[in-house]
Amino acid sequence: MPTAPDSPEAAWQQLLRIRQSIDNIDAALIHLLAERFKFTQTVGELKAEFGLPASDPDREHMQIARLRELAIESNLDPEFAEKWFNFVVTEVIRHHIRAGAEGEERAAE
Repeated sequence: MPTAPDSPEAAWQQLLRIRQSIDNIDAALIHLLAERFKFTQTVGELKAEFGLPASDPDREHMQIARLRELAIESNLDPEFAEKWFNFVVTEVIRHHIRAGAEGEERAAE
């Protein structure tokens, strides 16, 4: 952790550096989410092709348990980690449902 600045100008410069680091992390998170969604899109297409359900509650429960443990190990609130995961999974399932509907439309043509 950086040392306390000794002037308002030094504090401002430190704040700007910290914000730049936060911005870099935010960018990395967006890139990682984009990569994650590329893979979940493929999963959705496979599920649609083989008539599998859009969601897999057993897998989701296992992932939540795993992510909560990782959060605890990383000094992150496990409740937050679970909320984040649930938000992402909700979006993934929405995509899977759409993929299934598109697959059904193509099959009907």
